[in-house]
Amino acid sequence: MKYVVGSLQAFLAREAQIVLIEVAEALGSTPRETGAFMLVSPQDSHGTIGGGQMEHMAIDHARNLMAGMATDLRLDIPLGPEIGQCCGGRVALSFRVLDAAARDDLDAMLKARVSGFPEVWLFGAGHVGRALADALVLLPVRIFAVETRRNELDLMSSGASPRLTAMPEALVKDIAPGSAVIILTHDHALDFLIAREALSRADLAYTGMIGSKTKRATFASWARDEGLDAAAISRLVLPIGGKTVSDKRPAVIAAMTAAEVLIALDAYRRSATSFGS
Repeated sequence: MKYVVGSLQAFLAREAQIVLIEVAEALGSTPRETGAFMLVSPQDSHGTIGGGQMEHMAIDHARNLMAGMATDLRLDIPLGPEIGQCCGGRVALSFRVLDAAARDDLDAMLKARVSGFPEVWLFGAGHVGRALADALVLLPVRIFAVETRRNELDLMSSGASPRLTAMPEALVKDIAPGSAVIILTHDHALDFLIAREALSRADLAYTGMIGSKTKRATFASWARDEGLDAAAISRLVLPIGGKTVSDKRPAVIAAMTAAEVLIALDAYRRSATSFGS
């Protein structure tokens, strides 16, 4: 998510006139959720509130506000055939011309949202680790990359926060609950140590390891000897990325794994929300 934040900050610094458009209310089937927002300047835009004719109408209205040709700071738009969309829902959009105070408010809101994003920890910055960082960088997660090798860590996407350490497994105990741990180091013994620490916790949303059926069987035998029970071992996703696609190129594995991780993170969030309510 670092890339998205940096891109937004660059937009704010570059544009003198900006209107913030936010989905204030989303009823029924809508392309974006309440709280989604975009920024519009006289010649450019950043982000999306769902695209289509609805977004074009919103952009036009924002530019009319900047030009003094409109005054309404809220639009209620039905997403039906009258505007060429068939979502069937309805959205209320709020508009705010960004003065200095509003820019500060936006910066604070963005920081608060990003701080609430789940963490994804990549243990290993080899080919698949780097591909995963690239796949995750635009998604609503915070990425951490852990390596024992500085030269490999230096090749990692700037969107990942680097952690250089001689004992990666020692970091696992301090990872936030609800996080995802993806294990893909250059050393199977190290993979096993990291997995043991991760599977000893029941509060992680996802623990996955790159490998094969043989590696899974070898790990399961080793883990039992290390005292892990069957329930803990069953939480390990190995191989990562599923079995639907046979292509083993790093970018393909990364794409499939990123989707797998997002599903697990969302399931954990829903479960935690349901339990909390």
